[in-house]
Amino acid sequence: MRRNHRAAVFTATVLVGTLFAAGCSSSSGGKKSTEDTSGASAGKATTPRMTVAMVTHAAPGDTFWDLVRKGAQAAAAKDNVKLVYSSDPSAGNQANLVQNAIDQKVDGIALTAAKPDAMKDVVAKAKSAGIPVVGFNSGVSDWKKLGMLEYFGQDENIAGQAFGQRLNKLGAKHALCVIQEQGQVALEARCAGLKKGFSGKTDILYVNGTDMPSVKSTITAKLTQDSSIDQVVTLGAPIALTAIQSLTDSGSKAKLATFDLSKDLVKAVQDGKIEFAVDQQPYLQGYLAVDALWLYKTNGNFSGGSTAPVLTGPAFIDKTNVDSVAKFAANGTR
Repeated sequence: MRRNHRAAVFTATVLVGTLFAAGCSSSSGGKKSTEDTSGASAGKATTPRMTVAMVTHAAPGDTFWDLVRKGAQAAAAKDNVKLVYSSDPSAGNQANLVQNAIDQKVDGIALTAAKPDAMKDVVAKAKSAGIPVVGFNSGVSDWKKLGMLEYFGQDENIAGQAFGQRLNKLGAKHALCVIQEQGQVALEARCAGLKKGFSGKTDILYVNGTDMPSVKSTITAKLTQDSSIDQVVTLGAPIALTAIQSLTDSGSKAKLATFDLSKDLVKAVQDGKIEFAVDQQPYLQGYLAVDALWLYKTNGNFSGGSTAPVLTGPAFIDKTNVDSVAKFAANGTR
């Protein structure tokens, strides 16, 4: 599914003061939109300048989304695209940001559908306005129903099943699946898939992913309470790194594995603190989402024929192959 493209180098990111001004107000709760305006490599494509809005459900401080943005920025620089990125973990506020993009008459919208029902109306409005919309990262089961053109990401339920089957081979008997945002479809699907693929017992633990001290104390308390848990499963790199501390504090002998990578997470795998991680390639998701809109706008192309998603994962990273991705993680792209 990969495409070969020239690499882009970035030197700065600045705040945009005009586009999405309404969605950036404190009353909407939306995070300010930003555009990468690095001059390096910008305008390599000879096609007319176009504007793409990328709107995600990213929570503040979640390094996963830095990788998504870097991929999107690389594609934008190559394709002569003005990229405007905005995010808000609140589904309602995210929908407002999408509406702002529609009002600004952008040429294309790439969005995550972590809460699909909240995106239904604004995606329909974008289509009515003639603005193509692609989905990525969250909403693999809903993108067609929402009327989006394409989807880029992994099937989270299948990834969860594969995760569970891997735990079977490792001999785990009692797993604790930690969900950092209740009701987020991708996260819920991961644990549902885990329960389906894992032959042992699976408990679900909900934590507040925006409050790491609370995450740490909640996981610690659960492990202290139930010593039969021999496997902790987290659904994001920051949660996994916090869970390492919980294992130490609780004195638990449980092993730890996770979804998603980061620079620090890769080192934890190298050090043996984390058994393995599932990589859905967020950089690739961001890149493909922007590039797809450019291809559609300039040549009428759409991947998957509007009927099948373009899968970017799951890929399992453990001690046997972690060194091969470490150098890319150090560059902030894996």
